[in-house]
Amino acid sequence: MEMEQTVGDVGGDFTKTVIVESTGPEGDVQAGIEFIYHMREHLVDIGMATVYALVVYALVLWIKRKLS
Repeated sequence: MEMEQTVGDVGGDFTKTVIVESTGPEGDVQAGIEFIYHMREHLVDIGMATVYALVVYALVLWIKRKLS
């Protein structure tokens, strides 16, 4: 898609042309593939964070049960 924009209000022809590339479904698919690829590199980090969260949650439940 091509767009024209007037840059100034001077006696000459001061317009510029901007070409905008479409980022349709192909761009979304490519972004999804890149996200999954980068997520694979961090599986150990994600696993450790999940285990940590579950341990903290178990501790909270245990403490609540002891206080009740």
